Amino acid sequence: MKGTLGKVLEVDLSSKTVEMRPIEDKTMYDYLGGLGLATRLLFDQTRPQIDALSEENVLVIAPGLLVGSGLPTASKTTLTFKSPLTNGFGRSVAGAYLGVELKKAGYDALVIKGKSDKPVYLFIDDDHVEIRDASHLWGKDAIETQELLKAELGNVRTGAIGYAGEKLSKISGVDFEERQAGRAGGGAVMGSKMLKAIAVRGTKNIPYANVEALRETIKKWNQKIVGSPVQELDMKYGSGEFYEWVNKIMGVFPVKNWQQSYFEDSFNAHPDGKSPLDPYYWAPLYTEKHHPCPNCNKPCGRHIVFKEGKYAPLRVEGVEYELLYSLGGALGIDDIEVTAKLNSICDRAGLDGISAGVTLAWAMEAYERGLLTKEDTDGLDLRFGNSDAAVAAMEKLANREGKLGELLSNGVKEASRKLGKGSEKFALEVKGLEPPAYDVRGLKGMALALAVSVRGACHLTGGIYAPELTGSFWEFSNIDRLSSEWKGYEVKTGEDFMTVYDVLGLCKFSRSLFWLEEDVLDAIEAVTGIRFTIEQLMAIGERIYNLQRLFNIREGFTRKDDYLPYRVTHEPISNGVTKGSYVSEEELQDMLDQYYMARGWSKEGVPTKMHLKRLGLVEEAEVFGAPI
Repeated sequence: MKGTLGKVLEVDLSSKTVEMRPIEDKTMYDYLGGLGLATRLLFDQTRPQIDALSEENVLVIAPGLLVGSGLPTASKTTLTFKSPLTNGFGRSVAGAYLGVELKKAGYDALVIKGKSDKPVYLFIDDDHVEIRDASHLWGKDAIETQELLKAELGNVRTGAIGYAGEKLSKISGVDFEERQAGRAGGGAVMGSKMLKAIAVRGTKNIPYANVEALRETIKKWNQKIVGSPVQELDMKYGSGEFYEWVNKIMGVFPVKNWQQSYFEDSFNAHPDGKSPLDPYYWAPLYTEKHHPCPNCNKPCGRHIVFKEGKYAPLRVEGVEYELLYSLGGALGIDDIEVTAKLNSICDRAGLDGISAGVTLAWAMEAYERGLLTKEDTDGLDLRFGNSDAAVAAMEKLANREGKLGELLSNGVKEASRKLGKGSEKFALEVKGLEPPAYDVRGLKGMALALAVSVRGACHLTGGIYAPELTGSFWEFSNIDRLSSEWKGYEVKTGEDFMTVYDVLGLCKFSRSLFWLEEDVLDAIEAVTGIRFTIEQLMAIGERIYNLQRLFNIREGFTRKDDYLPYRVTHEPISNGVTKGSYVSEEELQDMLDQYYMARGWSKEGVPTKMHLKRLGLVEEAEVFGAPI
């Protein structure tokens, strides 16, 4: 199939062997690339019930189908692995230049197996592949590691773990030149394999079906972006542009470990009624330059610099909306410099900033409730809003240092189980993954999306926050965010839609610019030479999502794993415009029934044999499918 290379590079770190394997055209047609190909390879190359931190786990890296084509915002590369955090399907996505380089080196995907007996890094230079000693890099932070590799190898693109991944923190991720594939513990998987980093240099051309049509599509997409309100807001303020709106108008910004849903103290503490976490305040003051993902001409990413202040000189890539929550509001901190410092600690250590912040917020509540003592916190006064304590605690978490660092380093689910004392009731997680920056008690479709997401509490698996917050999106309209009715089809459709974006490698912040039926089909045809229909494309998304669900079922997941945190189902929102709203357990179970029915699954959440066969998953239907 044009636009693909037809090859997977397999590296076995145990045997130190490298092999190029062909991919059948049918596989590429059925899965296309990115998350699709990465899901298929992970499912086929892992056995059930393995230890996620053993050499039996597999790490797959696959750039999206459109990555490297020059299409604006086609930037995303997917990592899949068995998650050490959830013990289920692990997925993490980043705007990684390494993905572009991997395609130019001639590969649709990279599969890493086994475990080295010493620290190593992988160097891919077109057809030449080496497993090199990384002893000089072990112990370095993720950003410094990549700087050293570039100095050593020249013009390469890189990804690396920090010391959190080396120390097998289950909430560690992989940094790709300050773009993080943070979620679900991929950093620990690399660390368990003693793989410190990957460097790639590619010089080959990608074979496209119709270069002239591709150029025209690139031009058309650029015209949609340049001068648009989306470009203006992204470039001025980044992903946190709607911070005030989510707080004041919608009342669904989680604060102090979800004890509140509007950062009232922050807004009230300032005479102008503005919160210091709002990028309308800090972006104009501290932005040094934009930091785009590959082929992006509406970059939301930026480097910000603090030349004065407690942590100066401080330079960090960010601060994204999710981290304004997890390293700001969730901790009761409304000082952007402190939040940026916490962001920097996470980036350099290679920590998932969402998971790390939410885990620390749980510890703060446990401390204020008297369940953790100063002895437990290594002497830190771990109250909400205590910035000094938060920074010190994050350093301990990142380095797995002291009693507190050891308690928190594997995320909130494990920490709450270790502590006990009822702390599980305010531990925010689904399947072990900490939730993002939307209080789903006031977004009931989003609540269902968190409960059923294959990787745990994730906003990007279905992207349901968009229709829930605005009331409409794509084919949806008149959505009532406070009602639990008719959410099953909404979530199912959103998941299939967003899966297609991850397959193609398109940034999800572009989904309101490039619609599948208007723009994406033209792009795919120019790249591959194949004219898909919308129905075929959505079926590909559905096939891939069902295969991910089967991965979890193979690991022993059942309906009981589609749950919501106790706080969401038992404690109504306490302040703001959505005060009083929550998702009862009865509502959740009803929404699960709606969702499973929309999905063509059994009442226990298992895809039926007939449905799997309809999706082309014939062998899987016989092994895993539920009878009708």
